[in-house]
Formats: sequence, C-alpha cells, structure tokens
Amino acid sequence: MKKKVVSILLACSMIATMAACDKGGDDESAQNSSISESKAEEAKQAGADFENGKFKETKHIVVEIYDRGNDGGSDPENNMYTDYIKKGMLEDHNVDVTFKKVPRWTEVDEINNLLAAGTAPDVCVTYSYPTIQTYANMDAVIDLAPYVETYKNDLPNLWNWLGDTNINWDKDPKTGNLWCVEAKLAVSNRVLTFVRQDWLDKLGLQAPTTKAEFEAMLVAFKDNASTLLGADAAKMVPYSVSYDVGWRAATLIESFLDPNMSDKEYYVNGFDDRKLTQNGTKEGVRLLNKWYNMGLMWNDFAQYGSGDTTEDDMMKAGFVGAFTHNWDYPYRNGEDSINANLARNIGPEAKFVAIDPFEDKNGTHTKFVPGPIDRKVFFPKTNKEPLASMLYLDWISDPEHIQYLQIGDEGVTHVKTADGAIQTQAATGNAIMNSGMNIDYTITVNGLKLISEELTNKSRALNYPGIPAEEVIRAHTIANTDLRVGKNVNVGVISAEEGIGDTLSQKRDIAYDKAVVASTSDFDKVWDEEIKNYLNAGGQDIIDERTQKWEEFFGSSDMLP
Repeated sequence: MKKKVVSILLACSMIATMAACDKGGDDESAQNSSISESKAEEAKQAGADFENGKFKETKHIVVEIYDRGNDGGSDPENNMYTDYIKKGMLEDHNVDVTFKKVPRWTEVDEINNLLAAGTAPDVCVTYSYPTIQTYANMDAVIDLAPYVETYKNDLPNLWNWLGDTNINWDKDPKTGNLWCVEAKLAVSNRVLTFVRQDWLDKLGLQAPTTKAEFEAMLVAFKDNASTLLGADAAKMVPYSVSYDVGWRAATLIESFLDPNMSDKEYYVNGFDDRKLTQNGTKEGVRLLNKWYNMGLMWNDFAQYGSGDTTEDDMMKAGFVGAFTHNWDYPYRNGEDSINANLARNIGPEAKFVAIDPFEDKNGTHTKFVPGPIDRKVFFPKTNKEPLASMLYLDWISDPEHIQYLQIGDEGVTHVKTADGAIQTQAATGNAIMNSGMNIDYTITVNGLKLISEELTNKSRALNYPGIPAEEVIRAHTIANTDLRVGKNVNVGVISAEEGIGDTLSQKRDIAYDKAVVASTSDFDKVWDEEIKNYLNAGGQDIIDERTQKWEEFFGSSDMLP
C-alpha cells in the first residue's frame, strides 16, 4: 500500500510539473533563460554568510549512508569515520553533519518514501540516474549547475578529483540542467571468474583459458565430487552464479558480444548494464543453459535474492568450485573473507584464484567496463543548505580525507611496511569499515585512492588482510586486460527511461533466470518470450528513443567524434 501511495504522490507531482512546463517555442527559451538567472541568483544567496571557506552561522545537513546490515559491523551513523567527518566539517566550514542510514538493497524504494514524506537526506546517493531524472521531472531535485560553477573556486578538491568530465557528465546539452554529479571510479575493475586452486591441483588440471576448457573443468569437478568433497559430495556446486545472472556471468556473456561493435550499437542497446538486449547475449545465456542442464551450476541460484548469504556460505564451506563476481570478491572482509574461511575450514591450500577463461571471437578477453562514473550524488529540493552540501562533497574529496577514510588509523586499521606501503588489518568496534575501502563514506570515489599514485599502487595488493599480495595483483592484472571503456553519450533526457528502471531490472533478472533454468529444448522459446515481455514493458521505447537521439546529435555516424 505504501508503494502505491508514493506512486500516486509522484504521479501528481509529475502532472503538475508537466503542466507548468508546457509553454513551447520562444516562450520556453525565454523561460529557461529566466530560470537559469533565477537559479544563479539563488546560488549566490546561499553564500550570503559564507566567507573565507566558512559560514558565520552553523549550518546543518543530513547525509545518506548505506546500511548494509553487516553482522558485527559498526553503526553506519556513528563510528570512528563519521566522527572524523563531523569534526572536520565543523572545524573547516562550520557545518554540522548528521548521517541517516538507508538500507543498501532497497535504497530506491526507501528514497522514494523519504522524498514523498519530505524527509529525504540533504545529500542523497544512488546508482540509478533514471531514478534521479524522474525526481527532477517532478521538481523534486536541485539543479546543481549554478552551485558547481558559482562556487568553483571554493570547491577545489571536488573539481580536481572529478573534473569537468564527471561533474558535468549528466549536464543536459540543451537546458544546461545538472541534477547530479557522478562519482569517479579510481579503477575500472569489474567482475572476474575465480576457481579453487586446490581442486585444480588435486585433479591435476591447469587453469582454463577458453570456454571449452572451462566447461571441461566443471565436468571434472562434478565427476570427481567424492574425491573433492568426500561425504559432502552431494553439496558440490561446480559453478555458481546468483539470481543476478547479467552481472554475475558478465564476462562469459560479454565474450559473445562483438568487441568491435559500433558506439551507436553499444549505446542504443546499453540502457541496461547487464547487456540483456545486446547482440550476442542470447548465445552467452544459451551456454549457461547448457551447463545448468548438465548439472554444472548451482541448481537453486534463482531462489535467493539480494542480501541473502546462502551462496557465500556455500563458498566459505568449500562446496563451490568456481564463480564469477566482483574482481576482488573472495578477498573482501578480512577474517570473514571467503578465502580466509576456506583456509580455516579446510586448510591453507584451499583458496580461490582469478582466471580469464572466456575468449571472444578475436581470441582476446574483452571486458566491457563503464566510463569512469560510479554512484550519482544529488540534492532533493527539501535541501535548505545546498552550498553547505556542496562543501561536504568537496571536503570528502580532499586527498588526505579520502586516504584517512580508506585506511583509518595506523596501528588500528593499518600498518606501514618498510617501503611505506599501507597494509590494512582487521579492525574491531567503531573502527570496522562496513564497505570495502569505506566507499559508503567516500561517495565521490570508488576504489583505492591514496595521497599519491605510487603509494596507491604499492598498497593496493596489501589492502586485503590475510590475502597474499600476488593473488590480488593477479586479479587486478586480469581485470585490466583487453578493456573496452564506455564513453559518455550525452544526448539529454531519454524520456522513455524515466520511472521504468526498477520494473525493467526485475523483468531483466526474470528473463535471465528463466532462460538459464529452461529445458534445453525450450530455451529459444523461453528467451524470446521474456525478451518480448521486456521490450513491451518499455525496453523497446528506450531503444527507439536512444536511436532517435543518437541520430539527432550524431547523424549517420556510428562512432562518437
């Protein structure tokens, strides 16, 4: 019922906004100009009592922080890192900061509810730009363009780190509106495939380098379950993915895509980062379907949604032979990492190592990685202190502040090696980081970014307590092999994408899951039917509008300038 109420509220707001904007022609241009001047003046007024980087009177802002529900973690709203931020913001800018936790796995629903209630944090974070665009159309989001420009000299850290590329990534090329700033990826590493090295050794196998070799390895795991697991042979899972097949099997699926496809093709079919409608995806899923029907995959993968720990528990217990996941997944979480649990439960020889087995048509291992963007940071219209909020983004983008938030205190969360590199160590209590490298607090950066590039490179492999550096280096190297980096196709608003993201994401997951578990003889029928459902639910409208917008801005060219 609550979701229905929120939808009604949002719809009403949208109708009101659309009616107000339906001016047309020269009147619309004049209105946009007037609005721009008005917003610029509003931005200047926000700094009326701002002098030499500090407000005369204390400002108060609320910042969203993800609640990941980590067992034994620190309180997301009150810990060593929030204390550091609060103290620094108060001393440097006279801004009092409060954190408001939002469940990570239901963030969009929660922000919807908070916006409808008028209680959203002043600084909000999401991974979904279409969601922000929907809010903007309802006049529920602040245009940041006047603030990033008017106060550019007061935001040196933000501009130095994000630069024009990330700050203005989403700036509308026609209206000039900027509804969010894009955080920056410090590394492009995405997903990798991992395999149990001790199982390879026990069976006398080499790490696979092709899909055929990978399949043969999975068959060997299955056929030798008793040798590998003894009394637990029935619990064997040769290859594991989750319900989110498009992400978790990304490198396999993408190996069926044309690594030389045009920018236009990649963009037009690129609304969904799980590659559902890209040419070639179907054949990647067909191979997964084959493996599933051969008994080579986790039989119940589709039953467990986001936040469920069943799969991780199977990995930690030693029942999984291979899986595809985030590039550093088996190394995360210190003493509770997958590899640390394997070492305790089975022995020091038990561990997952990174491999690169999915070749494309060129014989390379192309990895489609996004542009340097990550989370999107926006301010709801209820934010009464937009300048103070911008200064918050600048403060957490300071290189020294990023470094502290990522590594904490020496002797508590890290030690220094003889050559000055930073080696993290397990923490307790308020010093525990609930997310890797504390990315929930460093919301303008994702990935290790220390004071210097040299220090970052020396320290990256030491950032996983208990994990040998060479294993992290190996994973990092593979993750940066044969990259195709996404480009910014900025053609303004794609109206068909607004408000449909969650619906299409759910249909996408269902399409992948149903296709993988279908009988081999029914695969084509199931896939085609689910793709039809996806396209009819709004996917085709997006593809059509993206095609039209591409041609409006780039004409007959298939590649970006």
